[in-house]
Amino acid sequence: MALFAIGDLHLSSNSDKPMDVFGSHWLFHHEKIRSNWLAKVRPEDTVLVAGDISWAMRLQEAMADLSWISELPGKKILIRGNHDYWWSSITRLNGLFEDMSFIQNNYFSYQNYAICGTRGWITPNKNKFTEEDNRIYVREVRRLELSLEAAHKAGYQEIIAMLHYPPTNDQLEPSLFTQMMERYRVKEVVFGHLHGEESYAAGLQGAYRGINYHLVSCDYLDFDLKKIL
Repeated sequence: MALFAIGDLHLSSNSDKPMDVFGSHWLFHHEKIRSNWLAKVRPEDTVLVAGDISWAMRLQEAMADLSWISELPGKKILIRGNHDYWWSSITRLNGLFEDMSFIQNNYFSYQNYAICGTRGWITPNKNKFTEEDNRIYVREVRRLELSLEAAHKAGYQEIIAMLHYPPTNDQLEPSLFTQMMERYRVKEVVFGHLHGEESYAAGLQGAYRGINYHLVSCDYLDFDLKKIL
């Protein structure tokens, strides 16, 4: 059983949000994702979806996009992105699909690993970091802690964390997110949010202080899925 990851699907079955306004490589991007997904993922595999799933504003409008994901092979574990305004009660979301699990202050298992996570937020930086940013930042760190603590109390020693936002600023400086994940000895971290060649360097990648970091924005991956394990 393999573990894959991809982020920022930005599906728009019921909304007028064509992604090719961000470049011709986004043209029919959902078809590229589907083709690559079908070529790699088996029913027994698991796929982590790192936020910005659907442009829909309400859950009812997002159901077409969520069903599109559900129809693809594998078990899916999802977190919220900054554009996922449709995200509603976590209990309601986790009752929608047998093959899709939504993380919010909780965790799900993959073999002997716990999959934890939260949306995240921008981290302190020299460009712009307001009091409101700090309030959300601290809240999201706490949500990550709740997820990690739940897995720890359940006895998991192997942990994978999923964020939507990068866990560092554009200077790749440590943050409360990285410190929290080091504290819980997280093994792998996947995140998205970054788009365009000029942004990719702002994402921490590779081994850092005992953790492997993976940028999985779908355009960075050329609309493919990255194998994590």
